[in-house]
Amino acid sequence: MSTIVFATTNKDKVREISEITAGSDVNILTMSDIGYVEDIVEDGTTFTENATIKAKAVADYINTSKTDLKGAIVLADDSGLEIDYYDKKPGIMSHRWLGDRTYTQAMQDVLKDMEGVPDDKRTARFVCSMAAVLSDGQVITVLDTIEGIVGHEIIGDNGFGYDPFFYVPELGCTTAQLSTEDKNKISHRGKALRNIIGKLKDAGLI
Repeated sequence: MSTIVFATTNKDKVREISEITAGSDVNILTMSDIGYVEDIVEDGTTFTENATIKAKAVADYINTSKTDLKGAIVLADDSGLEIDYYDKKPGIMSHRWLGDRTYTQAMQDVLKDMEGVPDDKRTARFVCSMAAVLSDGQVITVLDTIEGIVGHEIIGDNGFGYDPFFYVPELGCTTAQLSTEDKNKISHRGKALRNIIGKLKDAGLI
């Protein structure tokens, strides 16, 4: 069984990656599982840079402090929402953009600000970059998206973050209205995870 350390403490992300890798011969560990408690400064300017920064930080920790895990693949993601009406903001600042607000409050503010804006001006996308640091230090990265629009209401409870107002016209619903299985098939993180897992399998690493 291969071991992948997923550089996150986000329970929703852990649940998502566990569901996507279910049935594979892969053991998923998190930062909490390996005792990593340091805050990682994500000072990159792109999703890919931030994902790589996180993966390298945890890989360095494993190589210096967790000899029993040496050789494990470290996987990290950076994801966010790009709203074209706001010149692709919040982008890599999607979490920090909240400030003291909850996600619901932030979505309510956006809906109020965009009231009356037509659908063709409400285009948006979720972006996810994943970086895998291999035992030899090599880095593999992927980037995937899901396109949609900022909806006109907050609806759905099977998701997290900005899912309840991210509307996918082709599906006629928000990503928070999808079942977990259906969301994983089309989500930015689901696509990126399958993409990078595929690359690792093709390379014979898992």
